[in-house]
Amino acid sequence: MAANQKRPAVKDGAAKRSKAKAGAAKPSKAKVSAAKRPKSRGALSGAALERHALEIQRRLEAAYPDAHCELDFRTPLQLLVATILSAQCTDKRVNMVTPALFARYADAAALAAADLAELEEIIRSTGFYRNKAKSILGMARALVERHGGDVPRTMDELVRLPGVGRKTANVILGNAFGINDGIVVDTHVGRLANRFGLTRETDAVKVEQALLPLFPRQSWTMLSHVMIWHGRRVCDARKPKCGECPLRDICPSALT
Repeated sequence: MAANQKRPAVKDGAAKRSKAKAGAAKPSKAKVSAAKRPKSRGALSGAALERHALEIQRRLEAAYPDAHCELDFRTPLQLLVATILSAQCTDKRVNMVTPALFARYADAAALAAADLAELEEIIRSTGFYRNKAKSILGMARALVERHGGDVPRTMDELVRLPGVGRKTANVILGNAFGINDGIVVDTHVGRLANRFGLTRETDAVKVEQALLPLFPRQSWTMLSHVMIWHGRRVCDARKPKCGECPLRDICPSALT
C-alpha cells in the first residue's frame, strides 16, 4: 500500500465484535499464576511469632503422634551409616540396602577394614555411591582411631568425622542418644519453615538458628520428625495438599 494511501475504515459493528472477542479471551498465564499464589499476610515477629510457632507445633504433634525417624537402625553406628546414605536418597531405598550392609559389617572395625569396591557395590542403588563409600570408610576408620569404635555423643566430635555435618550429627544425637542439641533441618524442614512464616532464611544452618529460640529445647527432635512427616505426606514441594492441612487457617502460604 502506498504511503499516502488511506486504510479502509473499519465499521463500528466490526470494531465492537473485535473488542468483545478480546474481552472474552482467556486470562493470561501471568494472571493465572498470580491467582494461585499464596495469600499475602504480614510477617510475624517477637511474641506473636513465638505463639504462631508453638501453635504449629501443637497441631503437627496432634496430627502425627507416632512420628519418628524413618531410617531403620538398632545401634548409633547403624543410624550414622544410614544417615550418610540418605543424602539425595529416600529412606525407603536406604532401608532396602542397609540389612545386607549391616550383616556384612557388624561394627566400626569391620567397616573400617571393608574393601572399597565391595562397599560401593552394596550401596550402589542409593546414588552417589562412590562418595558415600569413601565417607563411610573414613568415618569408620576415624571412629576406630579416635573413639575406640564407638560413636561419640557430642556435636563437636561428630562433625569432625568424615561425611558428618551438623544435620547428620543432630540426627544421631536426637535419635540414637536422646540428646536435643539442635534441630534437624533437611529439605522438608527448610521448606516448611519458610512456608509457615517462621523464617525467610534458606541456608540450613541459618534456618536452624532461627528455629531454635521458637521451640522448647526438649521438643527439638520431635519437632523435626513432625515437620518431616508433614512435608512428606501433605506439604509437598510441588503440590501441597492445603485442603487437607491442619494448619491451613494459620499458614501464610495456604492456597485454600
